[in-house]
Amino acid sequence: MAFRIRDLSVLAYAQGFTLWHYKAAGDGLETVAAPGFFDHAAEMLAGGDMMLVSAAEGGRVLVVTPKAGRVATAPLA
Repeated sequence: MAFRIRDLSVLAYAQGFTLWHYKAAGDGLETVAAPGFFDHAAEMLAGGDMMLVSAAEGGRVLVVTPKAGRVATAPLA
C-alpha cells in the first residue's frame, strides 16, 4: 500500500518539534521506513521530528530528515 494521510496524526507538539504517529495499515515497517514513503507529507514534517510507527509486525521509532522537498527517515539509534 502507499502512504495515507489519514493514518498520520500528531501526538504532541512543542517549540517547533512534533511527535507523530503513523498506523501502517497494510505496509510493513521496512516499507514505511524507506526513503520517500512520507514525501506526500513533506510540508507538514520538519527535520528532527520523531515518528512512532505501528505495523502488524511491531513498531519502530523514526527520526525525520528533510531533503529538498522530500522526506527521509532513519531509525532512532
